[in-house]
Amino acid sequence: SSAVGKNSDKKSLYVGGLADEVTEAILQAAFIPFGELREVVLPQDPASMKNRGFAFIEFEEADDAAHALDNMNNAEFYGKVLRINYSRPSSVAKNRGLWENEEYLKKDVPDASGEAAEQDDSAGDS
Repeated sequence: SSAVGKNSDKKSLYVGGLADEVTEAILQAAFIPFGELREVVLPQDPASMKNRGFAFIEFEEADDAAHALDNMNNAEFYGKVLRINYSRPSSVAKNRGLWENEEYLKKDVPDASGEAAEQDDSAGDS
């Protein structure tokens, strides 16, 4: 039974070797046959707006993640060979945070110095 306990945190997969045209929707369609997905995270390169060649997929069940890993690791996918490993859930959150930060900086802040200048103004007021 210790194997099951050990496996319980193995719900998140690192998926590497992705082709440029792969999207979150494509990944979802490819991995949903193995079981319910909790999350698909596909970090993008802000410069090229393409994926960085890897993603994180989190399943609801560890067994489903294991099946996906067994079936999809080294499989050909959009002309490239997938490399799949278990990923710790913390690395999913960390990478998502990083990706969201870049999106946020790109979208909402004209440039990084604009934000710093605002903080300086408020310090001057008090």
